[in-house]
Amino acid sequence: MENPAIATVRAIPELRAQVRAWRQLGLRIGFVPTMGALHDGHISLVKAAKSHCDKTVVSIFVNPTQFGPNEDFDAYPRNEAADLDRLASAQADLAYLPTVDIMYPPGASTVVNVAGLTEGLCGAARPGHFQGVTTVVTKLLLQVLPDAAFFGEKDYQQLKTITRMARDLDIPTEIVGVPTVREPDGLALSSRNVYLSQAQRQQALAIPRTLQGVAKRLADASDAAAHLDWGKNELLRNGFDSVDYLELCDAEDLTPLAHVGERPARLIVAARIGKTRLLDNIAVG
Repeated sequence: MENPAIATVRAIPELRAQVRAWRQLGLRIGFVPTMGALHDGHISLVKAAKSHCDKTVVSIFVNPTQFGPNEDFDAYPRNEAADLDRLASAQADLAYLPTVDIMYPPGASTVVNVAGLTEGLCGAARPGHFQGVTTVVTKLLLQVLPDAAFFGEKDYQQLKTITRMARDLDIPTEIVGVPTVREPDGLALSSRNVYLSQAQRQQALAIPRTLQGVAKRLADASDAAAHLDWGKNELLRNGFDSVDYLELCDAEDLTPLAHVGERPARLIVAARIGKTRLLDNIAVG
């Protein structure tokens, strides 16, 4: 049963009919793509869309092509009713709920790759992940054709990849980054935080603390390598099982930097605690 407090569509023709009707009224369309398990970080994207646009569409689709064979696709949290309630409370205008068969019809064989930006960081740790992300986001943008689409800065490599993809493919949608939303104690909001035990939840605070600690050490423009090594060891010392990466990168093209210079930079981390992989990043310089 659909949530009566928010309009929902599950098929592309219905989606396009509603968007077309809004466009005929001269309204500006905002779009927030999600995989559900909505939290305040997602709602911040909805609020940003509402502040920039007249109507806001939110998609909920757990995309199988961005999960590796040993990742958590089957276990990924799903609660459609709760998600629709949250979207209704946030006053989103339309929820788009496609199925796998709609997104990937039988025989579908086209994929989208973005070279360069996707080869390091999460691209190295999760082969094939970004091909799944860029393919599904391209399809969603072409299905909705919004004026602007909103993505969180927590998944910073994803944000930069999608921005480049939309530019390179001449997709007529503005890609807008929205600052990371954090818990009061500093932990970045993530749908995967629900996997953490109470003890792991406390240990996870080492991520924002370590990012701030490394950023302070980088402020003297000295060589970054030793400070990044300190940060990796700090995460392991505080209960993380492994660190996929902790890197100082150019804020635009994500190339590794040896030190903080005149160009904007980003300190980016992915680390694993138990079976949960957490991401975070902060601006430096």
